[in-house]
Amino acid sequence: MEQECVATGQPAAEWLPPGAALAHFEPIEGTQLMPKGEERAEVRARYGFRIGELGLLVSPDAGSEVLAVPAACALPGASPGFLGLINLRGSLVPLYDLCALLGMGESGAATMVLVFGQGEQAVAVLTDGYPKALLSLRPLSSLPPLPAALGSHVSGGYVQDDAVWLEFDHVSYFDEVCGVGLPQVN
Repeated sequence: MEQECVATGQPAAEWLPPGAALAHFEPIEGTQLMPKGEERAEVRARYGFRIGELGLLVSPDAGSEVLAVPAACALPGASPGFLGLINLRGSLVPLYDLCALLGMGESGAATMVLVFGQGEQAVAVLTDGYPKALLSLRPLSSLPPLPAALGSHVSGGYVQDDAVWLEFDHVSYFDEVCGVGLPQVN
């Protein structure tokens, strides 16, 4: 029994394998499926997160993930700003309150946790929500006043929608301030 094409009512042709079907397609004359060379501008979103009044950018090469605030196991005698350890898929990850570490009070509005890195190299911070995709950052000519502990870990600043976003080097910050010793991101 011969099958018919539902759309045309004509006898169905032999089906092509998926790879052959894709190679069989020819675009309409004068059209272009993908821009070539320089026309093909890749827009890469940067992501920023808020810590109180500060907007900090996640390094484009940093591996990160966002979680709901988990229960942390506090450690006796821990420094202010260190909230304890969280269990992330079997790895113990230190959780910090950057507001407290930077002398900005405790993070009362924290609703999420941002985790930088993986496994033994991971470190987590409280944030005021999900990171925000930033597509139209404009460079600042000079940085605004920064908390002293943050100064040497900010290499630049940007503005988008009247909000300032700082280029935050989380690796150097946690290595120097907290002694976590994270690997450098290339």
